Amino acid sequence: MIPDLSPERIDRLRDAFRAANYDADGVLELLGPSAHAALGRNEPAPALRVAADAGPLGTLVRLFLLGMPEPREEVQAALGELDVDEALDATIVVADGERLRAGLDIRPYGTGEDSWWVVSDLDSELRGGRTLDPDHVLGVGHASLSLVRATSRRPVGSVLDLGTGCGVQALHASTHARSLTVTDLSERALALAGATFRLNGVEAETRGGEWFDPVRGRKFDLIVCNPPFVVGPPRTDFTYRDSGLAGDDASALVVRQAPSFLNEGGRAQLLASWVHKEGEDWQDRVASWLPPGAGLDAWFVQRDVADPDLYVGTWLRDAGYDLNSPAGIAKANEWLDWFAANDVIGVGFGFITLRRTDGPGEVVCEDLRQAFDDPLGPESDEWLRRVDWLRSHGSTEELLSARLRTAESTVLEQVSHHGEEGWETIVNRLHRTDGPGWQHEIDELGTRLLAGFQGAMPTGELIELLAMGYGEDPEELTAAAIPMVRELVRHGMVIPVEWSGEDR
Repeated sequence: MIPDLSPERIDRLRDAFRAANYDADGVLELLGPSAHAALGRNEPAPALRVAADAGPLGTLVRLFLLGMPEPREEVQAALGELDVDEALDATIVVADGERLRAGLDIRPYGTGEDSWWVVSDLDSELRGGRTLDPDHVLGVGHASLSLVRATSRRPVGSVLDLGTGCGVQALHASTHARSLTVTDLSERALALAGATFRLNGVEAETRGGEWFDPVRGRKFDLIVCNPPFVVGPPRTDFTYRDSGLAGDDASALVVRQAPSFLNEGGRAQLLASWVHKEGEDWQDRVASWLPPGAGLDAWFVQRDVADPDLYVGTWLRDAGYDLNSPAGIAKANEWLDWFAANDVIGVGFGFITLRRTDGPGEVVCEDLRQAFDDPLGPESDEWLRRVDWLRSHGSTEELLSARLRTAESTVLEQVSHHGEEGWETIVNRLHRTDGPGWQHEIDELGTRLLAGFQGAMPTGELIELLAMGYGEDPEELTAAAIPMVRELVRHGMVIPVEWSGEDR
């Protein structure tokens, strides 16, 4: 069923939220840091205690954030000019005996200075543990938040949010784009996303249809996509996660088709999953998805790999299945049988950045499974900038003539053991202390070279001095140093001297 979330009803709902101070700051101020943190851990008792007798704001918190049944008169007082009967007709609330419960998940969502409301369907817990409906519209979850953090926020003209769901990616895009287009196969998702946009005063063109069909013949400056990337048999139990395509074909489809919808220099940033098979390199697999002959820079970042048992259990719980029930066991066995039949030993998960270029592109696949706090979006901007610089210094002569500086965020860790002559260094490891925290092990001559990267002389002269001081052959040392220098530049551990001191 598609809820009747007319613009007039949404406008009155927004007025009620504003009057009650039901926004990210207002909820935090009411609950306080401790109860707010407990709510984030799914521990409702502290928030219930604080929200009791807290007027309309307390009612909205209990109704929408805690899933509690509330008296009709208190709900009406909290909804202001939006009549309860209209809210029932729109399934904003639903009857629960003599009381009312939330029929939709409508909650404040804020990051930094931005504060919005997001409309989605209630999760399994707020539905009393019942399995989700096939057309369930997911709210702001870990996956969508990870894509938010991995997306560049540079100003752009046009953005396509492919498979918008509740619309959270488009909300963030609205802060740095002139125009928004969102698509989704699900009519329910488009209705809830439309309510999200109306609540927040965000203008977005909405189009229904499969994959890129609604925007054939158009091009964009940025495409963001959190596709139904769950890996498994070809089915569509839930539209928010299942594509109807087998294995990782949904992720492959987006990577293959997205470039033809990008303007020159345009980017696509998406979440994706890929299978790991015995004897197959995951890097070769994902790189094969790129359309042949396209001028593309592509950065594939693997953030995690799950074994099949863990993967299946996680997604079944996410959908509200009881894993000990006959239905849960049957569904798990069906899924695991498909993994076994297709030689799947793991499922990788990560981010992909694509950029249209007017010439041969750079394709890099990297494991980035270490923990780090900085968002990956700014790093994707810098990664592409460094790719451009390396491309402009493609020959050995051009790189040797460049003046480089070791970045301030690069530190050297040395591991030593006690030998016959005292402490002897056995490992030299470079760490980048910001961004994704890259690490590289280098030899003793490498540490000497980086110590000399202070921008005073060209790289080639530094290598010649190093070879002279250590009795090494200059040509052999140059041949060994060039790949290392390129990799350190690519990871932002060594930077061109002209970038030093920039506020980036």
